[in-house]
Amino acid sequence: MTLGDLRMYRAELGDATQDQIRAASRVCPFSDEAPSEDSLGAASSEAPAQHHALLGQYSAIFAGRVSDPGYTLASSSGGLASWFAQRLIDSGRVAGVISVGHADDGPGIYAYQITADPASPTSRKSAYYASTMSEVLSRVENLDGQFALVGLPCFIKAARALCVERPALAQKLTVFVGLVCGHYKTQAFAESLAWQIGVPPQELEDIDFRVKRPDRPASDYDFGAKRAGETDWHFGQVRSLVGGSWGHGLFQPECCNFCDDVVAETASISFGDAWLPRFTANSNGTNVVICRDPSLQSYFDDAAATGEIGIESLSADDAALTQAGGFRHRREGLAVRLADDLAAGLSVPQKRVSPDASAVSKRRVRLIRQRRRLSADSHAAFAAARATGDLSGYLRTTMAGITRYQRLDTSLGRRIIRRLQYTVRLVADRFSS
Repeated sequence: MTLGDLRMYRAELGDATQDQIRAASRVCPFSDEAPSEDSLGAASSEAPAQHHALLGQYSAIFAGRVSDPGYTLASSSGGLASWFAQRLIDSGRVAGVISVGHADDGPGIYAYQITADPASPTSRKSAYYASTMSEVLSRVENLDGQFALVGLPCFIKAARALCVERPALAQKLTVFVGLVCGHYKTQAFAESLAWQIGVPPQELEDIDFRVKRPDRPASDYDFGAKRAGETDWHFGQVRSLVGGSWGHGLFQPECCNFCDDVVAETASISFGDAWLPRFTANSNGTNVVICRDPSLQSYFDDAAATGEIGIESLSADDAALTQAGGFRHRREGLAVRLADDLAAGLSVPQKRVSPDASAVSKRRVRLIRQRRRLSADSHAAFAAARATGDLSGYLRTTMAGITRYQRLDTSLGRRIIRRLQYTVRLVADRFSS
């Protein structure tokens, strides 16, 4: 795996044999030769009793957070993912956790590593940063004990498929912790945000993707960046930075346009943000948790009984609503993208969504297509900015694309209301003068 100019990892196949390529194709989460999410099922020794069309199999669904406000302040959401990973180690169920954390060495700030301390500050919080698990998985078979793997839906699916290919690895990876995903980000995402707040890529030493502010809702957080050789951090409100809105899809790899799994359906358990109004008002953040292995539920029940964590049951439909935007992108949007590519004579992978350019309104179709253009254009525009040392061209190109997107994203009714409000203000100004 090599890191290219677009700041994402690519597989180098030059020295690979045909047998190796075929084996890799059976593991790639976007290949028709790999098992589907439905055929892999949930990673559980016991079959979950329930199934939801968007969430897959599940045994329990709930929302909650760690009770200690200091712990949640230093977590991306409610802190339950890192808390749970630490409990797996403390209970002896696993010897270590394979997750993305601050890199000890290598070309990036974050990397996959094996840790016995997943609740430490260097292992916690979101890392919207391209990483590869190839190196750590190559070492796991030779280590003592069993391990938990933390990853996005495509990473979990790939690892589960790899365990089918390599039974010895299946004896080592026994708990799969999924992270709910809006879409993947290349390393350029972090570099672009940092550059906008005064830290250029070549001087970027550390990043914090989600800095909570007590006076704001959980969905309104800052991005932090630290320049090499400095102790002070630079901060910027994420929603005010170009590319900060997840809906714009900047720095999303093309493979994400062919994904239909939002909640890591093949994981033993999944964690995400509970993006519902009754939860987002709390700046501490709240997790949505989808448990598929009944043997894991006792960790939460026991801790809730002592007050260490607070949890409340959540319906499957409400859990799906927490990720409504992601499901629109991965289901309705996917139907349009598949139809577009087939109409262009391109091959597409087999998905659980049927190609259908009429799945949504014509306006929505244009929005979906514009988001795809935004994603594609962002890679090239930022690569050019990085090569020339000039961010302005990237900002101009991207802002023009975002403006077109926003026009499509604003409903006709809202545009009429805004126009009426503008007219009323104009008339009032004239009378007052």
